[in-house]
Amino acid sequence: MASPAAMQKSLLLAKQCPGIARTACDVFLSHRKIDTARTIVGLLYENLRLVRVRAFLDTENMKPGNRLVDHIDKAIGECKVGVTVFSPAYCDSFFCLHELALLMESKKRVIPVFYNIEPSQLQIKPSRRFTLEEHRKFSSALEEAKSIRGISFDPLNGYINKFLFY
Repeated sequence: MASPAAMQKSLLLAKQCPGIARTACDVFLSHRKIDTARTIVGLLYENLRLVRVRAFLDTENMKPGNRLVDHIDKAIGECKVGVTVFSPAYCDSFFCLHELALLMESKKRVIPVFYNIEPSQLQIKPSRRFTLEEHRKFSSALEEAKSIRGISFDPLNGYINKFLFY
């Protein structure tokens, strides 16, 4: 169960966005599963759920057979806030970059969390997986996100409860 301070933090996030309870998804959590699913994102999702903030987390809200892009795009369209949990492998994922670009294009409020990475370390490497236009769009969204004041967390030097009570 979440501590009172963690619940208070989650409520504060919800209060910063008036009318948040009117949508199917209040908060969209963008993350790279390989880096964060069993740590920071899972705890954040559970804390939000405990205070009745409806968070979209792919591993919790999607069922086998669901089309990723359809569900992700719908959830981003309905959310009020996007929390992007940047991690070392975040920029290697087409889906993470797609989510980030859509959040930015939709002018959603974005709260960056830098998990085990500094903003200056985030970069998109040229890849055959992206078209030139996608690379440009993803790079622009990443630069915009890096310019937003976020929350940094280093799992080797910090405690997760300090992040949750931030």
